[in-house]
Amino acid sequence: MTKRFQVVIVGGGPVGVALAVQLGMRGISCALVESRTELGRIPKGQNLTHRTLEHFYFMGIVDELRAARFLPPGFAIGEITSYGDLNGQYWFAPAGRELVHDYYFQKNDRLPQYQMEKVLRAKLATLSNVESRFGWTATKVEQDKDSAHVTIAKDGATEVMEGDYLVGCDGGHSIVREQIGIPRSGHDFDQLMALIVFRSRELHDELGKRFPPKSIYRAMHPDLSGYWKFFGRIDVGEGWFFHAPVPKGTTRDNFDFMGLLHEATGFLFKAEFDHVGFWDLRVAVAEKYQVGRVFIAGDAAHSHPPYGGFGLNNGLEDAVNLGWKLAARLNGWGGETLLQSYTDERRPIFQEVAEDFIAARIRNDGAFLHRYNPARDKAEFEAAWKGQESDVGNRAQVYEPSYEGSPVMIGPPGGKSTAHGKHVFKARAGHHLVPQKLSSGKDVFEELGRGFTLFAFDVDDAAVRGFEQAAASLKVPLKVVRDTYAEGRVKYEARMILVRPDQFIVWIGDSAPADAAQIMRRVAGHE
Repeated sequence: MTKRFQVVIVGGGPVGVALAVQLGMRGISCALVESRTELGRIPKGQNLTHRTLEHFYFMGIVDELRAARFLPPGFAIGEITSYGDLNGQYWFAPAGRELVHDYYFQKNDRLPQYQMEKVLRAKLATLSNVESRFGWTATKVEQDKDSAHVTIAKDGATEVMEGDYLVGCDGGHSIVREQIGIPRSGHDFDQLMALIVFRSRELHDELGKRFPPKSIYRAMHPDLSGYWKFFGRIDVGEGWFFHAPVPKGTTRDNFDFMGLLHEATGFLFKAEFDHVGFWDLRVAVAEKYQVGRVFIAGDAAHSHPPYGGFGLNNGLEDAVNLGWKLAARLNGWGGETLLQSYTDERRPIFQEVAEDFIAARIRNDGAFLHRYNPARDKAEFEAAWKGQESDVGNRAQVYEPSYEGSPVMIGPPGGKSTAHGKHVFKARAGHHLVPQKLSSGKDVFEELGRGFTLFAFDVDDAAVRGFEQAAASLKVPLKVVRDTYAEGRVKYEARMILVRPDQFIVWIGDSAPADAAQIMRRVAGHE
């Protein structure tokens, strides 16, 4: 039996479900295939960025997500970094993502991935045009010029699901990526890592005496060449997880994991273990994110260690980027270039995240630990240690993904898609829209439409009319928001700002362009 949908999604983790929600809310019929029936209890993917919370806002579930967190409201999200162990003399509590609060419509948050997945699955259940197949496993992926097919199996039964498009959100060992023949490349650190989930009220009490409230506690030990030992809070009380390098060949039965925890803290405490697992420290990025009618997203496209909270957040950004483009194509107003731009935009971002924000941090921390040591030269170490604290805050500020080089942007000459940037209030084509208040008291984010939105600040109707006529002729949904060019809006340094459905700016100007129709054709993927 073959069932037909517009999009078939293989993999029902957070990225797959978020994509299904995005498409379902845009009227696209979807099938979601996921082998798991129950959610795991490993507290991964906790550190959710401002940008991710914006996604949940537009899905209509941001309040439900914040209500699902375990940390109390207002509890500090951030890290403590200590030299040697958590009982050492040298430590700092650097500023982090709070430095970029003003550039996003939502503040960041923290909660275990399984709590987030509960909220996403609840939203999914409200969408009648999405069919969920939990407990089914994808076994074979095929495509032709008109459609893509996946064979799924459960308890000896098989079915075939057919879609105009198919998306693999099926993790680092993606069957979709493997069967459509997309290779990956990256850096393998050849290091086994342990993940321990445990409960300890004593650890909570001891760290509370020593440090200000934070959610991550990291020990930089000179013997570890830049690899991290770090504790993360699940709640405020007794729930913890811990990552650390361990020797090759380590198993659950041949290693002293309690001793490993004590080495990292520098003091003794009691704990009850809930889980001990292992993972390999490597980063890998797929060479492309699309073959014909099949796409990949999330861990299927890029795998990573849990350093810096980049993996899950980038996966959700994949889902949002691809979701509106697939919907535009299937709803008849998006061109083929729009789909091709998914790889052009998203792959360079994670390529740089992998090399410049994850691998480079490990290398730089290793170089620091090799070069500086308080036992050799205390003054030299203390000066360098202070610089380390500043570097953490700088990393938060320079991570500003943009798509200036995208074929569906009217970006600056020589622009490129990159993870590196600078947060500013100025409106820039290829960059995320920064929130500002309108005269009505509402934020610009509260006025964004489901399609494109043109903000027009003190410009005449003729300047707007060209965009309206071009959008109508292409059947591109366009909402126009008029207001004065005053108050905080002058920080945009542009009187006209065209924003696409994922809140990225595609064009800016101060007056009517020479050819509004050409701009709309390009940003809708028809050139």
